[in-house]
Amino acid sequence: MKKLLSFIFLLLLVLGIIGYFLPTNFAVSKTTTISSTSAHLHEYVGDLNKWQTWTAWKSEDPEIEITIGERATGIGASQSWTDKHGGGSLTFTSWSPEKGIEYDLFFQGGKYKSKSAIQYDTSSQTRTRVRWSLEGDMSMPIIGGYFALFMKYSIGKMFQDGLNQLKSIVEEDK
Repeated sequence: MKKLLSFIFLLLLVLGIIGYFLPTNFAVSKTTTISSTSAHLHEYVGDLNKWQTWTAWKSEDPEIEITIGERATGIGASQSWTDKHGGGSLTFTSWSPEKGIEYDLFFQGGKYKSKSAIQYDTSSQTRTRVRWSLEGDMSMPIIGGYFALFMKYSIGKMFQDGLNQLKSIVEEDK
């Protein structure tokens, strides 16, 4: 029994030391190419009322409750949500049918802030490359680095699922 407790203590100590040195910042980015103009694509990306048709949040957590703010489009458009992780909010800080959107994300009552963007690259008249990115910092001692690693994988999957759904919806709605 004493050996088992010593092993558990040593394991926790090693995990704590590793966690202390892990970077707490993270960056996630996923891309896809959609057969659409940026203006048509922006009808879905730039309008928070349409996000539930293509983002993966509902499929990841069917109990999530999303509330759209006073504005659903343009700079200052916002939404908040309550979910099994505590919830958060977002506010558009940049909004352009040609270039895409940028928004601030706040988690756990504003305790953690991240920057996110959905950007368009229109290299042709009929195709738009879409890049969805998120950058932030999980500045929690020891466990923040582990959370940052988790964000890269969990958010990355949700972003890719959302982009795949966006592609499907936009290309069907020509």
